[in-house]
Amino acid sequence: MTKKEIAIRVADETGIKQIVTKKVLQKSLDAIIDILASGQNIELRNFGVFKVKSRKARIARNPRTGETVPVPPKKAVVFKPGLVMKQRVR
Repeated sequence: MTKKEIAIRVADETGIKQIVTKKVLQKSLDAIIDILASGQNIELRNFGVFKVKSRKARIARNPRTGETVPVPPKKAVVFKPGLVMKQRVR
């Protein structure tokens, strides 16, 4: 499902115009990105938790050549689903 399909679905269920719904959805996603970029966590009750985790630097191996390659430290976004989501997806 795409962002546009989500906006259409929400617009149909709420009676709000699709353009307004799409703008609200995009601004919500932009806010989530900005908050995660600042290093904060986001907890959406009954949905889940978004966190930024730091990954340590490590030494990896190129499977084709067997050469060792240093991998720098980086940050990654992880998502842990909430209880309601877990129950409904099962």
